[in-house]
Order: sequence, then structure tokens, then C-alpha cells
Amino acid sequence: MQKNDDSGFDGPVLTDFDLGDAPPPPPHHGLMWRLRNYFLAGVVVAAPMGMTLYVTWAFVSFVDRSVKPLIPDAYNPETYFRFSFPGFGLLIMVVALTILGALAANFFGQTLLDYGERLVARMPIMRGVYNATKQILETVTTPSGASFRQAALIEYPRKGLWTICFITGDAMGEVQARTDAPVISVYVPTTPNPTSGFLIFVQRSEIIILDMSVEEAVKMVISMGLVIPKWNDLHV
Repeated sequence: MQKNDDSGFDGPVLTDFDLGDAPPPPPHHGLMWRLRNYFLAGVVVAAPMGMTLYVTWAFVSFVDRSVKPLIPDAYNPETYFRFSFPGFGLLIMVVALTILGALAANFFGQTLLDYGERLVARMPIMRGVYNATKQILETVTTPSGASFRQAALIEYPRKGLWTICFITGDAMGEVQARTDAPVISVYVPTTPNPTSGFLIFVQRSEIIILDMSVEEAVKMVISMGLVIPKWNDLHV
């Protein structure tokens, strides 16, 4: 709108109607709103730290209660002091497992281990538990083992529904021989407990490999999708 006045100014002048098109001013939040946000921010910071400390303390306490009764009083420092030593049982367990691993790595220890495994193989129930536990631990602790290799997506439990899974390796043996196309064994975890799940054999063409790491995918499963890994989609 143009307006000429006595001052000689000739240009656009904003009227009340024109001012209505401007963006509204930012809302003014009160003290209670800011205190609420500060409280929620404190919870976000303190909750993971507190949970980590609680789980660590609970694990150390459990190991101490299980190991300390096995230590002779002459070697237990709590016999000579009036206060306890948290983590002393965990330290003893770590040292004992390290010594056991060193003994099992030499010829004499390997001979004793083979003899013990043959003895356990004669016990029907203990044989299954021992073999299953040994295979799982060897898979998880061996760097070159067939542990979770990659995170991926598959359509499960039906077409149109996508589920995060973990590739464990190529199917072999009878499973591969009886399928029409090459299949891959994948593990589909449950939420929020990823230690339980399903073993599924899927064709390669039906698997979408994800860029996220296995650790990031596990966090996403445990958090029920609330924790989403960062992703750069510029290459897509």
C-alpha cells in the first residue's frame, strides 16, 4: 500500500492488515515449564548412568557372594580387616580363569581337557548341556568365528512387515542341499530381550543388508525402536 504524507516520504507503509501476515512471536514459557524440561533432561542423563552402576554393582556383589566363601580365611583380607573389599571375589575369579586358560593351552592341560570331555560324553544329560554351552561360547569369543556378522532386514512374519535380523552365516549341509536356492541362516531376536528369538533360513535375494553395526541394531531391538542409530543417506 502506498501513502504520501507531508514529510515527503513516498513508499510502502504497513497497515494493520499487512502486520497480520507476519509470523507470531515465540511463546513465552513460564518458570514451571523450564523446570520441567530441566528435570526431564536430568532424568535422561542420570538414568543410563544409574542403571549401569546398578547392574555393575549387582554383578560384582553376586560374584563376591559366590567366590568369597571358597577362599580360605588365611588368604581372605577380610579376616585381618574390619571392612570388606568389594570386587575381591571378582578379582580372584578372573585370576583363576586366566590360570585355567593358560593350563588348557599347553599339552598337559589339553590332555586333561580331552580326558574330561570324554568322561562328560558318557553322561547323557550333561553331554548335551556341555556341548551346547561350549559351542555358543566358542562362537561368541572367537574373533574369526561365525558370530553375528551383519544386521539386516527381512520380511517376517509375512510380506509387508519388516524385521531386524542378524546374519550368522551361510547354510550348509542338509538344509542347503534341500532348498531350491542358496539360503543364509539369520537370527531374528525378540524385543526387548534379544537373547531369545528364531533361527530362519532366507534366500539371499530376500535380505536387505543394513549399514548399522550389530551393536547399534541390538540397541534398537532392546529399546523397542526408541534408540535409532544415526545414518547418512547421501549415498542412496
